[in-house]
Amino acid sequence: MAHLTCVTGKRVLLTGVFGPFGVDDEYGRKESIMELFHNQVTREQGVASFRFQHRSFGLYFLAENIDGDVTVLDFPSQRAFQREVDKGYDVVGISFIAPNFRKAQAMARYVRKVSPCTTIVLGGHGTAVEGVEEQIPCDHVVRGEGVRPLRRILGQTPDAPIRHPVLPSSDKTMLFGIPVPGSSANVLVPGVGCINACKFCCTSHFFGKQYTSYLSTGKDLFDTACAVADRRGGNAEFFVLDEIFLKDRDRALDLLARMERERRYFEFNVFSSAEAIQAFGVENLQRLGARFVWIGVESSTRQGNYAKNEGVDPALLIRQLQERGMAVLASAIVCMEHHTPANIGRDIEYMANLHADFVQFMLLTPLPVTALYLDHQKKGWLREDLPLEEWHGQKELSFRHPAFPGNEAERWLKHAFRHDYEVNGSSMLRILRTTFRGATWLAKNAAGDPCLEFHRARMEERVHAWRPALSSILAYPVNHDEIRSAKALRADIEAHWPSTLHTKTTGIAARTLTHLWDLRCRIRGDRIQPRSLRTRYLPGVRTGILVPSAQSSPKQVAVAKGHVAAG
Repeated sequence: MAHLTCVTGKRVLLTGVFGPFGVDDEYGRKESIMELFHNQVTREQGVASFRFQHRSFGLYFLAENIDGDVTVLDFPSQRAFQREVDKGYDVVGISFIAPNFRKAQAMARYVRKVSPCTTIVLGGHGTAVEGVEEQIPCDHVVRGEGVRPLRRILGQTPDAPIRHPVLPSSDKTMLFGIPVPGSSANVLVPGVGCINACKFCCTSHFFGKQYTSYLSTGKDLFDTACAVADRRGGNAEFFVLDEIFLKDRDRALDLLARMERERRYFEFNVFSSAEAIQAFGVENLQRLGARFVWIGVESSTRQGNYAKNEGVDPALLIRQLQERGMAVLASAIVCMEHHTPANIGRDIEYMANLHADFVQFMLLTPLPVTALYLDHQKKGWLREDLPLEEWHGQKELSFRHPAFPGNEAERWLKHAFRHDYEVNGSSMLRILRTTFRGATWLAKNAAGDPCLEFHRARMEERVHAWRPALSSILAYPVNHDEIRSAKALRADIEAHWPSTLHTKTTGIAARTLTHLWDLRCRIRGDRIQPRSLRTRYLPGVRTGILVPSAQSSPKQVAVAKGHVAAG
């Protein structure tokens, strides 16, 4: 192909890696599917597995915050990417993670071949791979927070105010094969990075164990949430992409105070460490509108645990959250350094007995840049024979573990998911139970409190919306215990809201859709490819929410117990 002529002006292409995803080919592996929960949380729950996909949020955040004619490609095919590059761009930015290294390499080589004067910028966690500059053709490598470096590369003001994108948190949402109606939650990005510095954590180490705040005050959070919700038809639910959102207790409390003063309430799905939740308070978290909390439990033992869990009883904390209607995802690490076939089962049993609504299991994976990686590298444990496509944490160990040779790690991982499912039933049953408990608790305690009345009404709406799924659960139970639990929950719900013709009809419809989904998975397999998206941002035209007080400067922090203080 003839080389393209260099173009003038600022035409920028920001792209993720090409599909297909979740298949064994020269570029990737079947375990690397683009569905977070079906991949790492509910993967052994069959038709009950939660199915939805997330966009590459960082690409859109970057596009909102640079000037020029910018195109975002999300989940393109290889040919679609090549056709886009053939149009001629000044800058091509490629974002990738380590398991997609070969895809990023092929993309960069194509850009260099057909448009040698194009500036190639690499970003994302995959840039932590050692020697990436020598292995992938590029002009710049951006590690950590990306807005300021990309602005510098383009000759723009690094610390200009931030624009927050307006985006849905997920696409193609299905439960038991039943498409979820309405729009998904909005995305809210208060900041990036994590100061907890757990040795295995890519996020913390990739961002230099610092936190970069984009929405640094309660006012910034409230104003941005209001604007995003208004732009998306009044949708009051947000997925908060921030590893340590509750660490800045004063900011979160200021947000809560503004919500209550203005009587405008939101719902938040958040990540948080257990100690930060305890410091913030379960009651405050309920009033804030948390409906889902992702907690890193990691292990049952002090040997396998981290400072963020010191002095916390995870089982008690999870019960307290669930009693008030907050669903909990507890994450755990399998095949840690101290694990053996004799003790790993105890950790798996411990996680199941927490009775969380969801449990994530991941193999211990020393990814580049983490302290764990450097430690294993120093000890000579890293598996240099294992291609990066396998470093996804769902099949093989990327280090030599004397207790788990061959496919033993994969076997234990599968057992962990299956055991949790058999003990607790489907996650759909669990979150419906938790939501019902929250609705009934609020019915007794919310009277006269506008904030709690709002959340009571929202929880009751969800109970009614999810109630038909009980028919699907009873049609596809994991065991007799789940049948008993589902029938008991159905009786409890009917005691509060008796069945009607509508509820019976929707139950039949739900069961029918689940049958069809099960048939589809048996015939065609259960892989769902994400929809390819192309979004263009014209020069001078941006749709994001301007945050005038926010500059993309790292917020230096010192850690008090459960709190972030300016350093």
